[in-house]
Amino acid sequence: MKVLAKRTIGIAAGVLMAAGALTACSPAATNDAGSDDPSHAKIGLLLPEVTTLRYEEKDKPYFTEELEKLCPDCELLYANASSDAAKQLQQAQSMLTQGVQVLVVDPYDGVAAASIVEAAKAQNVPVVSYDRLIQSPDVTFSISNDYEMVGEMQGTALVEKLKADGVEPGDGGILMIDGAETDPNAANIKKGAHKIIDASGYTILAEFATWDPAEAQEWVSSQLTKFQNDIVGLYSANDNNGGAALAAMMAVGMDPVPITGLDASLPGLQRIIQGTQYMTVYNPFRSEAQHAAQAAWDLVNNRTPESTTEVNGIPSYLNQPVSVNVTNIMDTIIKDEFYTVAEICTADYAAACEAAGIK
Repeated sequence: MKVLAKRTIGIAAGVLMAAGALTACSPAATNDAGSDDPSHAKIGLLLPEVTTLRYEEKDKPYFTEELEKLCPDCELLYANASSDAAKQLQQAQSMLTQGVQVLVVDPYDGVAAASIVEAAKAQNVPVVSYDRLIQSPDVTFSISNDYEMVGEMQGTALVEKLKADGVEPGDGGILMIDGAETDPNAANIKKGAHKIIDASGYTILAEFATWDPAEAQEWVSSQLTKFQNDIVGLYSANDNNGGAALAAMMAVGMDPVPITGLDASLPGLQRIIQGTQYMTVYNPFRSEAQHAAQAAWDLVNNRTPESTTEVNGIPSYLNQPVSVNVTNIMDTIIKDEFYTVAEICTADYAAACEAAGIK
């Protein structure tokens, strides 16, 4: 399996995008630059990339909103690594220099981000691992989703769809696009998906790992020259790669096969309504971000955050994912106000929305 996530070696030159004062909470254990007043603390939020729209469009504003409720006079320092592990380390170091009392980190590279935890520990600053788990025993708390269940939901939906369409295991096989191996969540998603697909009888024709849609599209294009007539399903670990796979198929005039996804992205939902993607998995990002903000605020105040389990020995809170297809978009995405009908059902999708009862 080719892995496409690129690990940066040196510390990239790039200045921290510190987004201004949201006024954060203050720390339970103050570092050298920290304030002793919890109501005027500084909290750092580090997100991994901008390719997946959820981070800028959902996670950041949800976290910001919740933190403002918990601590109106706290200051939020924000930065996005833009898919650069070395840049993320530099951003964390900058925040530590500015005196943050808690770091909430969604790592671009879960292994490399152990350096962030080490730097924070040296200044007595707790780290909350957000969404993707940092591979360090010194992480204080973890907020995430049940990603093995995500993979199980994707695999189950794909297998059930093929069976419902009358596609037998001997009729062809499945292409699999997993997430990048630098992301610990991707390994759990893959594990869950294989648990279902491996036992289904359907053959895996080829498998690849990346979170980069351009690379995913290039890989699918190469596989179409080998297996085009044999592909009956496309497992994609997220919506972006699913859209890339669809583009590769359309480029050669191939009818779409059932495609899975994750993130309940706006393009992914529109493809589901249109019938060119079968399903996605919706993780309640608002709940995840709210719990992350609450955990940061608890740590600032020397309180133990609420946990539901342990992951790698780290107290953790896991959200439960939801499988979404055209039949339950109204009861999930719209009900939760993740997107509105108006946002999904633009002019290009109005007819498909009406036919699907999305209104």
